Amino acid sequence: MAQAVGRNRRVVLYGNPVLRQPTRLVTRIDDDLRRMMADLKTTMLTQDGLGLAANQIGETVSVFALSPRGADQDLKPYCVLNPVVVATEGQVEGEEGCLSLPGVYDYLPRPEFVRITGLDESGREMTVEVQGLLARAVLHEVDHLRGVLFIDRLSETRRRMLASRLKELEAREAAVQGCQNRRLSEPERGEGDACA
Repeated sequence: MAQAVGRNRRVVLYGNPVLRQPTRLVTRIDDDLRRMMADLKTTMLTQDGLGLAANQIGETVSVFALSPRGADQDLKPYCVLNPVVVATEGQVEGEEGCLSLPGVYDYLPRPEFVRITGLDESGREMTVEVQGLLARAVLHEVDHLRGVLFIDRLSETRRRMLASRLKELEAREAAVQGCQNRRLSEPERGEGDACA
């Protein structure tokens, strides 16, 4: 079966409720899911992400994409369905960012080694063992699928320091959501419409 070619989709920003919604387990792999996984990988690569969770493109299924090449490993991007963290080792402090939180970076500790189980894109059981930057990325994406953002793992003081940037992102996302809702209810817009 030929692999679907994905399209670059919009990554939702902080403030979109889908980022706080725990995803549902994949129970069957169909053409819609295959297209979504192709979109997930294309979006991740186009927007220079190391990983991307399905809810970051507005899908509420338990799938994330990973790009090992982003951590200098010569492996093609792939998706993991229904990931479960089964082992972690060590701990290392490192900088983290997120496509849903552009311009927001901070340091936080994560395990240095991670083993997860899940399903591959064909629905076969798989085990993934990663370390370093990829371990950080995998845990970051698993958090996303649970409705957790990396900023939730920062201290209260650090979150307060990011408050103004987070408010800006919320406002940007609210504006996009407002335009999308208006497009659904009002197909014709006049000149000067901010949503045009």
